[in-house]
Amino acid sequence: MFEIRVICDPAETEPIVAALDRTFTVGTVSVYPTRDRKRNRLYARAESKPTDAEPAESSLAAEQAYANAPSINSEIGWAARTLAAAGCFTELGRDFYLRKAALLDRIALLDEPDIPYGDATAAADAAAVFLMDMDQPGPFYDPRTYVRQQYAHWLSSEQ
Repeated sequence: MFEIRVICDPAETEPIVAALDRTFTVGTVSVYPTRDRKRNRLYARAESKPTDAEPAESSLAAEQAYANAPSINSEIGWAARTLAAAGCFTELGRDFYLRKAALLDRIALLDEPDIPYGDATAAADAAAVFLMDMDQPGPFYDPRTYVRQQYAHWLSSEQ
């Protein structure tokens, strides 16, 4: 991931944003006026787009992130026990929401070969966005890829 900063005339803003989208995988592009208010400053986080020869990053990340994860059934049991013991959602920490998002992502991956995607995919997407909102990491292309990266990091630190 890298950051892009562009200063341009206001009339060039939309064509530049479109060109960034065609060239890179770009998160939200923030637009601010320059101090003299004559030009725009554009800021974006981006990644190189994978070539056709590269495997899709999200499926590769899923295989790597969940390679040493406990079984789905085990994680469902852990989540149920944790919820029962907490008594209140405000007592649940980031680890709970990370593990929940990863669990829902794993379930959705089982569902996703069938199109249209079902409720599992919608639940996984919502949990991933919630985790990103909680962490506020900045714009990322795919919230579920973010969950996989964070889960792999968390799992490696737990072992």
